[in-house]
Amino acid sequence: MIELTKLNRRNDEKFILNCELIETIEEKPDTTIKLLNGKYYVVGESSGEVLSKIIAFKRKIFTR
Repeated sequence: MIELTKLNRRNDEKFILNCELIETIEEKPDTTIKLLNGKYYVVGESSGEVLSKIIAFKRKIFTR
């Protein structure tokens, strides 16, 4: 699970995403994450930042 910032018109809101459900990550120019269930999120982090968070999460759970 990773914490991201959802972009919306009113304000930026933090949410937790199950990174196992990610199908694709695109930058066009905002970072758009498409999930396996067809939902998508536009986030404030770059694709590189999202990947770094995924790697850090997986390291944390697999090194215990």
